[in-house]
Amino acid sequence: MNKRHRVFIAINLPGDVKKYLASFEQKFSGLPAKWTPQENLHVTLVFLGDLTNEELGEVCVIAKEVAAGHAGFEMNFSNVGYGPAERALTPLSGVGRSIVPRFIWATGEKNKELSVLKNNLQEAFLEKINFKPEFKTFSPHVTLARISTFLWRQIEPEERPEVGEDINLNFLVESIEVMESEGGKNGPQYTIIESCNLNL
Repeated sequence: MNKRHRVFIAINLPGDVKKYLASFEQKFSGLPAKWTPQENLHVTLVFLGDLTNEELGEVCVIAKEVAAGHAGFEMNFSNVGYGPAERALTPLSGVGRSIVPRFIWATGEKNKELSVLKNNLQEAFLEKINFKPEFKTFSPHVTLARISTFLWRQIEPEERPEVGEDINLNFLVESIEVMESEGGKNGPQYTIIESCNLNL
């Protein structure tokens, strides 16, 4: 039986950026949320799903070719807060219940270079891999924690903590990675299958 691999393309963050973002777990420790381990923090560019060994090999070749055609670029994260945006507010008018945010995440400005890179990767993968692409302007984000819907609803609306902080994190993106996600008793484990350098 051909093993299948759960694969995505990501930007891994520099160690100091990961360390800073991971520190928000202590700052917002009272939230009903499962925090992402520091070593797992990343920006997902393209989620490809479950691939065969052959498809994974093709993805690595394609990712390296696309990366080589793109220059390195700066990324910035400017805010830590609830997300997605449409769920960042609490109660829905006239409904008597609240919108539950799904994540705590770090977000940044929309980035043209990043959107072009993402779209070029998707277009190249579509020729070889069957997956569901997202062709839209990409808003980069890093998922810091996933909120428990059940536990969130147990908290009175007026007691739900505010999460919103302006930050200023800048770093140079020098590569993209083909990543594999494997389940584990403590959550998913991410492995770099191929690191693909941008044209610096």
